[in-house]
Amino acid sequence: MTDFAARHIGPSEAEQRHMLDALGYDSLDELTRAALPEGTPEVQPGQLGLPAPLTETQAQAELRRMADRNQVLTSMIGLGYYGTITPAVIRRNVLENPAWYTAYTPYQPEISQGRLEALLNFQTMIADLTALPWAGASLLDEATAAAEAMTLARRAKPGRTFLADADCLPQTLAVLRTRAEPLGIHLVVAPVTPEEITAQPELFGVLLRFPGASGTVRDLAPLIEAAHDRGALAAVAADLLALTLLRPPGEMGADIAVGSTQRFGVPMWYGGPHAGYMAVTDPLKRQLPGRLVGVSVDADGRPAYRLALQAREQHIRREKATSNICTAQVLLAVTAAMYAAYHGPDGLAAIARRAHRSAAVLAATLGDLGVRTSDGDSFDTIRVVFAGGRDEATHALNRARAAGYNLYLAPDGALQVSCDETTTDQHLREVAAALCHVEHPADVELSEPEPDALPASLLRTSAFLTHPVFSTHRSETAMLRYLRRLADFDIALDRSMIPLGSCTMKLNAAAEMEPISWPEFAGLHPFAPAPQAGGYLELIESLEVRLAKLTGYDAVSVQPNAGSQGELAGLLAIRGYHASRGEQDRDVCLIPESAHGTNAASAVLAGLRVIVVKCAPTAPSISATWPPSWRPTRGGWPRSC
Repeated sequence: MTDFAARHIGPSEAEQRHMLDALGYDSLDELTRAALPEGTPEVQPGQLGLPAPLTETQAQAELRRMADRNQVLTSMIGLGYYGTITPAVIRRNVLENPAWYTAYTPYQPEISQGRLEALLNFQTMIADLTALPWAGASLLDEATAAAEAMTLARRAKPGRTFLADADCLPQTLAVLRTRAEPLGIHLVVAPVTPEEITAQPELFGVLLRFPGASGTVRDLAPLIEAAHDRGALAAVAADLLALTLLRPPGEMGADIAVGSTQRFGVPMWYGGPHAGYMAVTDPLKRQLPGRLVGVSVDADGRPAYRLALQAREQHIRREKATSNICTAQVLLAVTAAMYAAYHGPDGLAAIARRAHRSAAVLAATLGDLGVRTSDGDSFDTIRVVFAGGRDEATHALNRARAAGYNLYLAPDGALQVSCDETTTDQHLREVAAALCHVEHPADVELSEPEPDALPASLLRTSAFLTHPVFSTHRSETAMLRYLRRLADFDIALDRSMIPLGSCTMKLNAAAEMEPISWPEFAGLHPFAPAPQAGGYLELIESLEVRLAKLTGYDAVSVQPNAGSQGELAGLLAIRGYHASRGEQDRDVCLIPESAHGTNAASAVLAGLRVIVVKCAPTAPSISATWPPSWRPTRGGWPRSC
């Protein structure tokens, strides 16, 4: 059982000696001491109280034990997370392939042509499905993308009020609240009607959900028109799969579309990571956060891909950057784009029709069994309304859970059931039996729904995914060869060391990547009851405890989904601390000029004023470069800081 560090990190003792000699140090310990700030106390092995290291085999066994503590029920919760089938050719040749999962973020086009083409496919997919001409090369998730849409709208339109529909996903509303407050944005969450739009003072943007978190499908065009009449921008958080059947946001007049690509072949993974998306109209294209892939020509006149418009804007514009998004979920964006290429437009529409049919069949069956479902059009989610209210709904929820199904109890007491690509007729029988007190699911006879369950006025009539890439690679061998060809255009850890950057997965060993495909980790919905996620909670909590001991902090959060989001979370905590002490005016954030570009952008998003601090050539102390008015005195820090 070879030592994990020796096997994974690689350099032999002789190679380590050669590097130390070149750097002028006698040992790794001496190099470490030189790198740490002066006065950092030395900690001896064993003082931290951490468990002994494990071999790869032992670590796999420990992960297997944790995975077995997760109880994976069939999820019909919905709310932005759905069961999906990752085609084996994509799972084995993208998600589990180091040519894709160890590659550096594609800021160097000459070594990233394969991933850039895959991301261009992603952009094309998003632009086609949303019917908006400009799409970025993925964001972090739907909630973050919605927050980016809010700040984009504020840059483009004057005002202080942003109106978010109450039928948006709960996690989206939570992130909007967190992001709006430090920027002085007045966030209003309410059912959006033309009258509500008219009533809002200084309105600069509106966010709608299509379909809504309740499953409701409605025509958003009148609401978008009302927003435009007020001089505001309209953003729509849209389910991509639904857009294969329903009118896309662009055709309803939306300025911005955001959402998640999770149900395009990306497992739920207890909440992520999942690639978010954003698409905009032509006047807003230069406001797009993150990255956008474009097609150019190289020095020899041949077509070549490169990042365009906002590429690494944080490093160029720093505190004037439009976003602190630096990198994003490239691996998951590639997975979603290849899922679309593998199924094609007809395949995606067929998956959407099956999900919609399942919901319609369940609604019709429950109606015939005497259980009422709420009125209104829906795509894949139905709402079951019990005469006994929340108490009866809770009993039904528990019966469904005992039968192996997780449903969603909405705040208003209705029980929501969402169908997806993985839903079968047997699932529908068992859920109907649980909700209607039928002892044997085999006794449930599924009812046929009305043939035209979706309103004709909301059906999509425009073509999408017409580029040849979405019709050429429809067989397994064709997709396999396409993925191999693109990987051959890249440099990743499978063929070279990568001496730059940290925003990648390149340090993850194969033994660490293997468990992500285990159903016990891949198939858990983030809103599943906590007792069903015992293994995940143990894994997360043990990591937090160990990181706290290593860093010397009292507590650690692993909630931020990117380094830039971690910066923002930390700065918001600092800002909140000062506010709790009545010192809201302490809003200056010092940023060294050598800092990562996202640092300054994160500070601005936290509502802080950025002052850039120059670094001395020898940099004995950053404070030596501060103006006298910034330096601490015996009485403490100046109030201006």
